Amino acid sequence: MLLWKKEEKSLGQIGEDAAAKYLKRKGYKILERNFKNQVGRQVGEIDIVAKNGKEIVFVEVKTRVSEDDALLPEENITPRKLKRIARAANTYIKIKKLWDCPFHFDAISVLYDDENKKAQVRHLENIFI
Repeated sequence: MLLWKKEEKSLGQIGEDAAAKYLKRKGYKILERNFKNQVGRQVGEIDIVAKNGKEIVFVEVKTRVSEDDALLPEENITPRKLKRIARAANTYIKIKKLWDCPFHFDAISVLYDDENKKAQVRHLENIFI
């Protein structure tokens, strides 16, 4: 895992921090970060669970260093990953008893400029139903 010496955060943590900050600026309330079910078989992880108005938003965050031009961060969100996110969201809804609460799935793509320590954030809403 790539670690940034000064901050001692992984690239993923840097991206998730940038995504959470972005969502807060847009008026979202962050409910959870890195949600995993604690009981039973692990079904997956949700990077950020947020609330926008009355709607729950399950957010997958993908981060790349900006010099790495091979793939955009969101290109790593595979059908298998989407299935795991959906299972984890279902578990979250059951645990929190949010059966009647509307929800959707978003992705946040982060390109991180290591030299300038800046993140470029792109919000992809309603990535699947």
